[in-house]
Amino acid sequence: MVKTVFVGLSGGVDSAVSAALLKDRGFNVVGVFIKIWQPEFIECTWATDRLDAMRVCVALGIPFREIDLSADYKRMVVEDMIAAYSHGITPNPDVLCNRHIKFGRFLNYALREGADYIATGHYARIGQGKRQKAKGKSLELFRGADRNKDQSYFLYTLGQQELARTLFPVGGLQKKEVRILARQFGLPVAQKADSQGLCFVGDVSMKDFLSRYIKLESGHVLDPNGNIIGRHDGAALYTIGQRHGFNIERVAGERAPHYVISVDIPSNSIRVSSRREDASRKEAFIDEARWIADVPPMPFRAQAQTRYREHSSDAVIAETTGGVSIAFEESHIAAPGQSLVIYDGEKCLGGGIIRK
Repeated sequence: MVKTVFVGLSGGVDSAVSAALLKDRGFNVVGVFIKIWQPEFIECTWATDRLDAMRVCVALGIPFREIDLSADYKRMVVEDMIAAYSHGITPNPDVLCNRHIKFGRFLNYALREGADYIATGHYARIGQGKRQKAKGKSLELFRGADRNKDQSYFLYTLGQQELARTLFPVGGLQKKEVRILARQFGLPVAQKADSQGLCFVGDVSMKDFLSRYIKLESGHVLDPNGNIIGRHDGAALYTIGQRHGFNIERVAGERAPHYVISVDIPSNSIRVSSRREDASRKEAFIDEARWIADVPPMPFRAQAQTRYREHSSDAVIAETTGGVSIAFEESHIAAPGQSLVIYDGEKCLGGGIIRK
């Protein structure tokens, strides 16, 4: 029996090629454009993306659908993001979007409408492994074959139920191969540039966006000893390890970058240091830990990644009261609110939100 796949079409080349590959493999493919929230003060971009998604469906001869998840997106992604920034925490909205929207609301919609699977243009791979606590097989998440495009970092919240209903058709390809396939399939978005930054913000800076929702006032930049050495645009805008966006008084000839080492919202101040190690830690703690399959027996050795496109580093993962601790072999910048994702080689084991 032919299986039906609802492909989340963003209007970009990766999801378009995903749809083309699935159709080529004999699936019954339906293209679905997910409308998300975009503020009124930002020039509309979703309409252009929607049109591109429709053009892809026409080129492939597949049905087109649209689902409006803008209200859910605003409530579950944007409002959580704004609240985090207002408390001096730097969130990861892409992780929230994947968890709640693409592999939450969209997946549920697709299954209700009779789909067997959903598919997206993510650069990640799904494979089978052995369960630790039960007989049978478990599904595992692996990095995308193209390490420069790997998006498994944003997908660590997916569990067995989501993976069992998900396909990542371009996960085993290099980006240049995807571009070649787009041309071979005659897709109208073959030359479309990759999207950059947050989709609902567009070309607007995070400062301009947040200033609509959070009161941002200039404040003091302090050195590690608490001496005033400059000004910033609002403490909520800064994250641990950041090295730009503030002004400091430099000693003649000094050129070394300064890193944010702490953010104090009540006093509207940030502390910076010219020593990168002052922003780094040998240990981090995560909340809301989620595991792709079974919870690994702790403690165990693995690799930890604290930022997208950052190299993972060896660490010891252990259970603590109320969370999980990560002891790095080498000091790491771990900003509260960001995701810390745990790997065993190419395999993504899970992760959580950095508490401290």
